[in-house]
Amino acid sequence: MSDGTRENGESGPAHTDEAALSARLQRLGEGLGRARGHAVEPSGGRDEDRATTASGYARGFRLSSELVAGVVVGAGIGWLLDRWLGTSPWGLIVLLLLGFVAGVLNVMRSAGVAADGMPGGGSPPGVEK
Repeated sequence: MSDGTRENGESGPAHTDEAALSARLQRLGEGLGRARGHAVEPSGGRDEDRATTASGYARGFRLSSELVAGVVVGAGIGWLLDRWLGTSPWGLIVLLLLGFVAGVLNVMRSAGVAADGMPGGGSPPGVEK
């Protein structure tokens, strides 16, 4: 039978399908490597993959902590101002939103989407490039 089943109803060996899929995936990886201009090692490169994955995790953790830190600092300062001035909950709300904006801006700067420095590409007074 051509559908991979035997006469007694059992399915065919799944390892042949997995081996064929693995071979196709390896050929695809080698083809993509040649298209990008460098050869792909068929069985090696696991250390590079781990380093790339670890680097990606580190960058993701850094970006998420930038955002969380901005929100937490804004909320903390707002809460302290509310306690000191008695303007509850307005200081917390306003500075929480400003902390969120600052956190998003820090994430964009860290990711390289937004430029560092002042608007218009200038430097702050007294700072040389």
